[in-house]
Amino acid sequence: MREVADRMPASELDIEKLIACHECDLLMHKAPVVGDGDRAQCPRCGYELYNHRHSIIGRSLALVVTALLLYIPANFLPIMRLNLLGQSTEDTVWSGVLGLYDSGMQSVALIVLLCSMVVPLLKLLCQLVVLLTVQFNIGRSYGLVLYRIYHHLREWGMLEVYLMGILVAIVKLVDIADLTIGLGLGCFISLLLVQVWLDVTMSPHQIWEALAGEETHAGD
Repeated sequence: MREVADRMPASELDIEKLIACHECDLLMHKAPVVGDGDRAQCPRCGYELYNHRHSIIGRSLALVVTALLLYIPANFLPIMRLNLLGQSTEDTVWSGVLGLYDSGMQSVALIVLLCSMVVPLLKLLCQLVVLLTVQFNIGRSYGLVLYRIYHHLREWGMLEVYLMGILVAIVKLVDIADLTIGLGLGCFISLLLVQVWLDVTMSPHQIWEALAGEETHAGD
């Protein structure tokens, strides 16, 4: 484990060689981290500034493709089947949006549509294009723009909140109706877990450096 401990005056350094701790705002000289498993820590608070992971591009591409394959069944397959007083209904994420819209809650329907379907898809597409620009070394300037867009979109993707709402609904409905869990819920949970895994695997430090042309081993 390496600590960033170089205390040279900031005025004497190129700004591209400086890094600020996200936790305590300490400004430091950026230490080179090139070996697999190497990481840099803030000497003041111990926060991990960045690390070097092995084959992040290949692993991230596999995860983003998996997430895209899960996207359709997660949103359009039945999450639950409800049988109440002889009437059966199947609920999906998409049918939930339509139900809110038909009930006169257009603004809520729009928010649910954006946060549970549109933004997660845009995030995955941005990640896919960014990874492809690094993998094939083409259009990295567009990759930089899309990666910035992806970081802004992260605040609007709320699959975990939607999942919590589904689980609360299941708990409340199980006592008053015959409820069956659908395949869509499994796909939805899998999509959420794959996205979390993808966010962990895609080391931001290595991606930024790869897009800037400074990292030559991101795909190794």
